[in-house]
Amino acid sequence: MGYTGMELTRISAEYERRAREIPQDFYRWNKPGNLLIDEQMVRGCIKALDRSGLFPLDGRAIADIGCGDGTWLLEFMQWGAEPGLLSGIDLSAERLARARARVPQADLRIGSASNLPWADESFDLVTQFKMFTSILDSDLKRTVAREMRRVLRPMGAILWFDFRIGNPSNPHVRGVSASEIRSLFDGCRIELFSVLLAPPLARLVAGWSRPLAEMLHAVPALRTHYVGLIRKP
Repeated sequence: MGYTGMELTRISAEYERRAREIPQDFYRWNKPGNLLIDEQMVRGCIKALDRSGLFPLDGRAIADIGCGDGTWLLEFMQWGAEPGLLSGIDLSAERLARARARVPQADLRIGSASNLPWADESFDLVTQFKMFTSILDSDLKRTVAREMRRVLRPMGAILWFDFRIGNPSNPHVRGVSASEIRSLFDGCRIELFSVLLAPPLARLVAGWSRPLAEMLHAVPALRTHYVGLIRKP
């Protein structure tokens, strides 16, 4: 097994560990902090798409890389996407089975983002949500970025959402800085916006005072993620 194969095995094992050890209700929206985090994610993504004339998503072919159980595919449908134009890929057969049950019309594949199963220039929008932060190997990151560019149409865009700083308590993830994003997508036009009040702080404050949590979100230094739009030159 090459180093890339070892890294993919490590990532799969880490996702299995999270599923096994994180309580099922940890991310549920009935908790004020989680609801705030989700709303800030959605606001940031819609704003980025709208600024670039890509919102709503009616008629657009979309691929979610690392689609998991299809959560974002369902969100895209709320934004106007047609189920039959949705695609996704994930390492986990179990998570992909849940995605297929939720969006049976979508083209969903088991596999690695380092070898996407679609033809060149197949999609208007290619998305990734907190996938790159789980890849610790630089070569694999570059390969995945290259594949995402390959399947993107000339006038399309990559929608990026990920940590911009690391989590000191979790060695299995690593934040992706603005300079690294620009290196991964060298030559592309890139817009990045910092979003999301640091999740531990959001979960601490939102249940006590939602207005205070939104005020803290207005402080750039307290935002931990990037929403980005990446376009081919």
